Amino acid sequence: MTTTEPRPAPRWLRPVLWLAILLVLGGLAAAAFWPREEAAEGYSDAFGGAFELVDHNGRTVSDRSLKGQPFAIFFGFTRCPDICPTTLQRLSRLKRQLGPAGEKLRLVFVSLDPERDSGKLIGDYLSLFPVPITGLTGSPQQLARIIDAYHVYREKVPIEGGDYLIDHTATIFLMDADGRFFGALAHGEADDASLAKLHRLVGD
Repeated sequence: MTTTEPRPAPRWLRPVLWLAILLVLGGLAAAAFWPREEAAEGYSDAFGGAFELVDHNGRTVSDRSLKGQPFAIFFGFTRCPDICPTTLQRLSRLKRQLGPAGEKLRLVFVSLDPERDSGKLIGDYLSLFPVPITGLTGSPQQLARIIDAYHVYREKVPIEGGDYLIDHTATIFLMDADGRFFGALAHGEADDASLAKLHRLVGD
């Protein structure tokens, strides 16, 4: 009876396997870095940081001035056709559903369209929603800082007629009273799950 020696693996197989392993590890790292559909709660320095912008009334607002009250912060633009108005309406509804505890929660909207979204336009836009929302804007350089701090995706998308829309992150970031990242509300997340997170954020 004869035995055959196992054939050596092709030379190309090892680098291919290592590449596959690196891609998997990279994907896991990215998934851990970006807010998940059901973001785990817990304090982190991954999101948030120093910034200084101007609110829709012309007053300076910074990460320092927001401290002292938990807040939910969302990035968008006033000409957004769907995601922004539905998200702000949803936040308004959730804040009301918190009851008296909702007074502890501040809602913040950051415009990603400084070329078109003036303070007045942002103020008029936010007045359409049933609860107070602080609207923020600034120079492209100022916005770049907060976009970088919250790792927000933003890309202009040209449309017919020479106009454009902005493709952007739809996550709502939850920050505690010390300005630390507490968790996130994902786009499309069930209201009861979001409401439970907000109750924990405000300590209710």
